[in-house]
Formats: sequence, structure tokens, C-alpha cells
Amino acid sequence: MDYKLPKIPMRPQNSNKGTFGKIINISGSKYMRGAAYLSSISALKTGAGYVELVSDEKVLDTVSVLAPEVVLAPIDNLPQLIKEATIISIGCGLSTNSQAQKIFDQTLSLRDKNQPLVIDADGLNILAQRNLELDSNVILTPHPKEASRLLNCSLDDILSDMEISALEICKKYKCTTVLKSHRTIVTNGLTIYKNTTGNSALAKAGSGDILCGIITGLLAQKMSIFDSACLGVYLHGLSGEIASKNLSEYGVLASDLLRYIPYVIKKLSKEV
Repeated sequence: MDYKLPKIPMRPQNSNKGTFGKIINISGSKYMRGAAYLSSISALKTGAGYVELVSDEKVLDTVSVLAPEVVLAPIDNLPQLIKEATIISIGCGLSTNSQAQKIFDQTLSLRDKNQPLVIDADGLNILAQRNLELDSNVILTPHPKEASRLLNCSLDDILSDMEISALEICKKYKCTTVLKSHRTIVTNGLTIYKNTTGNSALAKAGSGDILCGIITGLLAQKMSIFDSACLGVYLHGLSGEIASKNLSEYGVLASDLLRYIPYVIKKLSKEV
């Protein structure tokens, strides 16, 4: 089926922060605090109205210094926070220890299936240890190694046919899959989108956290699951391309991408 990339979502002037969604971002751990920051602030840079970071106190203290725009919430409040969320993301820098697994299981058990959910990074590694069937409002964002864990196969099996691998993940988990590579594949099991943007500048730690935030930011603006995944991948790749023109493909950090997301959105908005 032919697929046309969607346009940047329109923003009504008669609006408030609630108009553009409330994201609950469950991420970060003692040694991966940056992931919580990157995935939270990139959602806001993409246009989300409200991002609430749910994590332990040390992570929250760090992010409060870096990003005063992000609302902070302790893990203890998770049941009420999930109930109030319009979008949920989980996994960026979460770790896979027993506490993280408990948080993951609690999130999936409390979530309403009408709430869009993005599972990334350590959330995927925990998911691979579970025998769970998800639903059509879930987006998984694995890189090839994470995909091999999800499908319980070798990395070579994934790399030998990325398209089939992405489809197999959709089939197993009944969700949309973003299988990340230099030419990322997005599929919901019916339609396949092959991304054309991006370069080696994105091959840096933290880049995937940025992508997770971009996708949730689009979901918060009421884009569909599949459109958010496809446009998110495209925006992420284009941000890397533009950043590398100024900083080189060698020198771009994940945090640099945050500065370029608005320029990419501005460029695409002019093309509407």
C-alpha cells in the first residue's frame, strides 16, 4: 500500500497546554539520567503541551536543573499519573533491575488500551522477557539488537531482512514497530514506510531517546499512531542532517538535536 508522509499538525490559536496533550514519561535511572532529560525535552520541542517525568528522586533532581519546563513526579504516584495521562512513554534509560521491571509491569497493567504507549530502550528489553500481546495503540522502537531479543533470534537474522523482522514484531505484539537503522522501517503490519532521512550523526548515545520524545510529542498533538511514528522518524533524521551541516557528522551530540527540531518543523510547516 502506498503511503504519503503526513504534514506537520496544525496548532489552533485558541488553545492551552492541555490542547497539546499530557505525556507521562517513565524513564531514567541512577546511571542514565540523560535519557530522561532528552526524551522529555524533545517531546516539548516537538510541540507537546505538558510532559511529566516519572522517575526516582536523583533523576528528578538532575532534570529539574537542566529543564525547568518538565514537570517532575515520583514513582509512588504512578497509578494516578497514568490515569491522567493522554500519552505514555516508558523505557528510556530505565534499567532492567527488579524495580524497573516492577514499574514496567505496573504501567502496562494500569494503562487503558485507548492511551497511546511508546516503549523504547530498556522497556523493550523488559518486554522481551514477558509473554505479552500488546495492541494497536502501542509503538515499539527497537534497534536491531533489541529486535533480536523481542523475536528471540540472532542479530544476523534481524539484519538479513529488516523489513520481515519489523513485520514479525508487529505480528507477535499486535502493535506498530519502528525498527531503527540507517534506513529505519516503520510498519503496523499492513503498511510499510521506509525512511529516507538521517546519517551517521545519529549514531550516538541518546539519539534514540530523542526519537522517542519526538514521536510522543506528535502523538500528544492527536496524530495517529502510524503517522506519528513515520513523521517522527522523518523529523529525527532530518534534524540529524541539518545539525551535521553545521557540526559535522562526527561532532553532533544527541543534545545538539534538540536545537534543530524546531528548525525542521519550521521548514516542513512552510512546505504545507
